[in-house]
Amino acid sequence: MATTGDRAQQASSPAAPGEGRLARGVLNDVDITAATLADMAPAMSFYFAFALIVTAAGIAAPLTVIAGTIAIALLGNTLSQFSRSRPSTGSFVTFIGSAFGGYSAVVTAVVLGVGYIIAVAAVVAISGGLAETILQHYLSITIPWQVISAVLSLGALTLIVIGAKPSTKVAAVLFVFQIVLLMGVAIALLVQHSSHINASPFDPSHLHNGLSGLSLGFPLAIYLFVGWENSAALAEEHRDPRRGVTRAVFSSIAVVGVVYVFLSYATVVGFDDNAKALTAASIPFITAAGGVASGMLFVAYLAGFTSICSCLISATNAQARIIFNSGREGLLPSVLARLTATRRTPWVAFSVYLALALGLSYVFGWNTPPVTFFGEIATLGTILIALTYLAANLALPVYYHRYERPSFSVVKHLLLPLLGAAAIGYPLYDLVKPGQPAPFDHYPAIAGGVLLVALIWGVIAIRRDPKLGERVGSIVADAD
Repeated sequence: MATTGDRAQQASSPAAPGEGRLARGVLNDVDITAATLADMAPAMSFYFAFALIVTAAGIAAPLTVIAGTIAIALLGNTLSQFSRSRPSTGSFVTFIGSAFGGYSAVVTAVVLGVGYIIAVAAVVAISGGLAETILQHYLSITIPWQVISAVLSLGALTLIVIGAKPSTKVAAVLFVFQIVLLMGVAIALLVQHSSHINASPFDPSHLHNGLSGLSLGFPLAIYLFVGWENSAALAEEHRDPRRGVTRAVFSSIAVVGVVYVFLSYATVVGFDDNAKALTAASIPFITAAGGVASGMLFVAYLAGFTSICSCLISATNAQARIIFNSGREGLLPSVLARLTATRRTPWVAFSVYLALALGLSYVFGWNTPPVTFFGEIATLGTILIALTYLAANLALPVYYHRYERPSFSVVKHLLLPLLGAAAIGYPLYDLVKPGQPAPFDHYPAIAGGVLLVALIWGVIAIRRDPKLGERVGSIVADAD
């Protein structure tokens, strides 16, 4: 049986064609935590998901948000336990591959990579869409969202190629800025509607259709947190990844969970506990802010735009690194592993990631309102990402039993990941079950098609390189 030390020792051997190490030790806990918080993008995620959560759960929607926070914390345990043993830029690809073998790593690399690119296409589209709306509303200037999205994507690419440290710092500033704006608007809502401040939003009896209402909104509550896992992909550049990733994961989930609960409560109060009025608004928080004062509406718009920009930077920074690592290990084409000479940033992976996302937004969203496209395409991406979450939870007990048996814990390495699998399994089923409205009814088949392509590519990759599995996770973040 191999031990952690035995497997870490493999890091000195060649990992893959195009192998290269990222800049070591340039990030600290604050950097990777801020990058994770920025990727979850509280303003953007909350703006475009909360109305649907209210539709399912009623005015007790904050309870659904709390349930989602608990479920994500269970997933956080899985990621942190893997990172304690084997911190890697490959994140879920490395973790699943280390447990189930090289073939599973190739399949995960394709499924997760496609899922992330599809999901960020939603961010690319909405970045231009919201900017177009702001310019029209306040300056009477019309610039097509397609143009703005391209400019913002190019700006994000330029920033992250410069280096991990400056890009994470910009994302951190944007995150803090959006939180200050959000809290200001939320407090203003509570002050103006103080006569409706009560505990009804936290009363289970106010759930629409009881617990079934909570269940229906649960998948959307999970979606609010997508990006919580991105600190793991920054492990190689962190000074102490085994402990730092764990701290970043749980602190990020806790902070954003509290923010979401507070925002959801303030929004319900801002609509005077009127669920019908809440669901009638396409973006309830912005509608409520406009009811306070015109200045609050601008603040809400600005918070949303800032949030989208921070997400675009942070998502590309972390998620494209997973694609880079897959190229470095030979799971995907090795060209994806190319680095800049001085900053050691994976510029090819960044470029491919954003170019494909922008292309998807153009091909499938050109004639669709960005807000509509955002909800549709993000749901498809979430299906593939959630499938990876599920596989990771099932991989943790296998990995620890096989490679870390002396430290195996029934609670941390068996019970909690199984609960995490159940927590993500339900929303995943809810996203693919029969009877979905169009275009969501096509998404199970599309996701199945992506999985089939991944399975076929896995066969090809393993036949071309039978030793590929030996390189999965061979570069440990803190090993020389």
